[in-house]
Amino acid sequence: MLWLRYIPNAICILRIALVFPTVQAIAKEKYLLALILFLLAALSDAIDGFLAKRFGWTSSLGKVLDPTADKILLVTVFLQCTWSGLLPAYIAAVAIGRDIMITLGAVVFRLWLGPIIENPSIISKINTGAQILLLVSVLMQRSYGFPTLIIISDLMMLVLITTLLSGGHYLVRFVRRAWFMPETR
Repeated sequence: MLWLRYIPNAICILRIALVFPTVQAIAKEKYLLALILFLLAALSDAIDGFLAKRFGWTSSLGKVLDPTADKILLVTVFLQCTWSGLLPAYIAAVAIGRDIMITLGAVVFRLWLGPIIENPSIISKINTGAQILLLVSVLMQRSYGFPTLIIISDLMMLVLITTLLSGGHYLVRFVRRAWFMPETR
C-alpha cells in the first residue's frame, strides 16, 4: 500500500483544481457556491497536513506542492474578491506582497546560501488562518448577510496586522540565518 503515501499530494492537486471554479463562482456572484468550494479547498489543506504528519506520508513533491497550492488558492481568491469589489485592494496587496516577499526571499536564500529547513512560524499559521477566516466571512456575508460589515472590518485589520507581523518575522529569520551562516571558502 505504498501508494497511500501520495494521498496528501493528490489532495493538494484537488485544492489547486478547486481554485478556478471558486473564482468563477465569485465572478458570477454565486457566493454560496464559492463559499462551499472555498471551504472544501481550505479543509483539504488541513486534511492533507494531518495525513502527512500522522502517517509520515511526506515527500519532496509534497513539501513544494502544499505551500504552492495554498498560495495559488489564497492569492487567486484575494485577487478575485478585490476585482469583484468584495475587499479593498490594500488588503489583497499586503497579503500578496507578503507571499511574494517570502517566496523571493526563499529563492534567493536557496540559490545563494543553501537549503531552507525552517517550518512555518506560529504567526504565519495565524496569518493564514486569519486570511481564510476573512475570505470565508466575506463570502458568508454575501450569501447570508452575516457576519456584519463591522466584523469583516475587524477581520481585515487582523489580516493586515498578522500579515505585516508574519512578513517581518520571515524577513528577520532569513536575515538572521544568513548573517550567522559560516563562510565557505
